[in-house]
Amino acid sequence: MQLVKTQRDTLLRPLQIVSGIVERRHTLPILANILIRKDGENVSFLSTDIEVQITTHAEVGSGSEVTATTVAARKLLDILRALPDSGEVTVTLSNKRLTVQSGKSRFALQTLAAEEFPTVAQAEHYNAQVTLPQKTLKHLFNMVHFSMAQQDIRYYLNGLLLVVEGNNVIAVATDGHRLAFCQVTTEQEFPRQEVIIPRKTIIELQRLLDESDEPVQLEIANNQVKLTFADIELISKLVEGKFPDYTRVVPKGYKNNFTIGREQLLRSLQRAAIMTSDKFKGVRWVIAPGSLKISSTNADQEEAVEELEIDYGGDSVDIGFNVTYLLDVLNNLKNDQVNIALGDANSSALITIPDNADFKYVVMPMRI
Repeated sequence: MQLVKTQRDTLLRPLQIVSGIVERRHTLPILANILIRKDGENVSFLSTDIEVQITTHAEVGSGSEVTATTVAARKLLDILRALPDSGEVTVTLSNKRLTVQSGKSRFALQTLAAEEFPTVAQAEHYNAQVTLPQKTLKHLFNMVHFSMAQQDIRYYLNGLLLVVEGNNVIAVATDGHRLAFCQVTTEQEFPRQEVIIPRKTIIELQRLLDESDEPVQLEIANNQVKLTFADIELISKLVEGKFPDYTRVVPKGYKNNFTIGREQLLRSLQRAAIMTSDKFKGVRWVIAPGSLKISSTNADQEEAVEELEIDYGGDSVDIGFNVTYLLDVLNNLKNDQVNIALGDANSSALITIPDNADFKYVVMPMRI
């Protein structure tokens, strides 16, 4: 039975969309496959790792039959990528084998029954629905994602806190050493909802969302979120647990603050980072009226020193930071200036954007 007859690129796109979450090694071998359902011309492609599920559709079907099968995602994707750009591809299913043919190239792949494929059950009720432009949601994730923890035993930190309240949508991420906060204002009004979206889901959404004004509908249930945009539907389980109270972490009322060029500070920190080691990423800041001195040393007694002029008349502060945490935020911001607010050597620093209350980045000090 012929499933698909179309141009290579037309078939490649939906496969690229769904294959990002497919695990190469899994306790359930069928999860290395994607589920392909054909209903006339409409063909859907679905992948899952039990936690996240992605579905997309394409009008690439051949014939009026209705059928479904599963096939190895990576192999099918690799085959299509290796075929000539402009070629026509036909995909047929016969005797539990999927045959991909283009020109004089032919590949026969094993399949597993569609009935055995475990799909994620959709929530019966969603507590909140939010509609945003894709670029707005992507911006929210981009501004905080680098602060998510990786494989922390405090599992609730291995994700991103999404809060809808009033007409604000807020994203917060922290690994316990730094915290990033970003919010956007919408024309909709919401009762307060708080969910923790897993790290893998956020990374996948950053890949899939466009820099466009096209809408994305975000639906929040007690145990999952569903995002629908373009011809993509993504369902993700949520991380259970209580996220730290971010409002208590953000310092208020610091009198020592200065504004500095983002690019200038970034370049100085990149140079200072050369003298740090993999085990110790510390840089020392000595701030005095009119100057910021950044220095780093390593076990070989090598040293880097950077001196910057700043418009500052506050207290002298001698403080250490993990340079990676500073580089992460400066690389992600796009504006020309950043504002640095400080307490003393034992207090967290606050990095913000001048005249913009929608972004805050808190970084804890480090003993140097």
